[in-house]
Amino acid sequence: MHAPASYYSTRLKAKALELGFDVCGIARADFLDEEAPRLETWLKNGMHGQMNYMANHFDKRLDPRLLVEGAKSVVTVLLNYYPSQPLPEAEDDYKLSKYAYGEDYHFVIKDKLKDLMAFIHEEIGEVGGRAFVDSAPVMDKAWAKRSGVGWVGKHSNLINRQMGSFFFIGELILDLELEPDGPITDYCGTCTRCLDACPTEAIVSPYVVDGSKCISYFTIELKEAIPDEVRGKFDNWVFGCDICQNVCPWNRFARPHQTPAFDPHPDLAEFSRTDWEEITEEVFREVFRRSAVKRTKLDGLKRNVTFAKNSTY
Repeated sequence: MHAPASYYSTRLKAKALELGFDVCGIARADFLDEEAPRLETWLKNGMHGQMNYMANHFDKRLDPRLLVEGAKSVVTVLLNYYPSQPLPEAEDDYKLSKYAYGEDYHFVIKDKLKDLMAFIHEEIGEVGGRAFVDSAPVMDKAWAKRSGVGWVGKHSNLINRQMGSFFFIGELILDLELEPDGPITDYCGTCTRCLDACPTEAIVSPYVVDGSKCISYFTIELKEAIPDEVRGKFDNWVFGCDICQNVCPWNRFARPHQTPAFDPHPDLAEFSRTDWEEITEEVFREVFRRSAVKRTKLDGLKRNVTFAKNSTY
């Protein structure tokens, strides 16, 4: 490990693109001083709803050195999931968030990150580190912002100038000194389309999302009955919601992904309202076998469909 940090950074980024990632950036593994008070306020105001795990490991969320001993760098990768043929999203269609069309992204990205880690060991030698894909207390959007691969928009999603916001984020936290990239400018400007479009008013102010009011929260995280006060506001979303991203002007730059695993199950494209309303355990297991939709289980999906069906517009 005698080459300069810039050399290793260049080689690592090139390998990340070779493995199929769309963007790769690097940040120094420091304490997230800007995010600390924001996270504390967000939790204090109960904006995490029943997502109790968000309140766990507060210190680890803010300091990667508590996750990887001697951590020096955080490598962020982005993987596009924008579909070549979005499923129907007409007013009377039941809707599924684009990220859940295909195979669960946790598996896909983790495999690619393991390959990237193997490359680091081959190319550089003994480097300690861990891969993270939305499954540990890592503030992925904060690290992505610090590494310059995008900025956090007013809807709290990361936006990249070249590809919009339909992508997954993964990290390698390494005890290797790499050359960090700097953050980029926020290009949201005066636009408020995401705030104006959210039917449940979950984006309570620019850059602040009350997670407990979000359609994605109600359809995925909430384990009990969906409250009556949001009836009629779901726009037929039954797993997740893409409204704030669909209206974002930056997503005019979204291009179809190049990852076959993210293509929807062939039967999903043909799903009618009746198919959704009468879905059986057998069909659920087949169509969503390796999908993120499994998180809500069949009962949860049926609850969401029934809620959407019985909502008045």
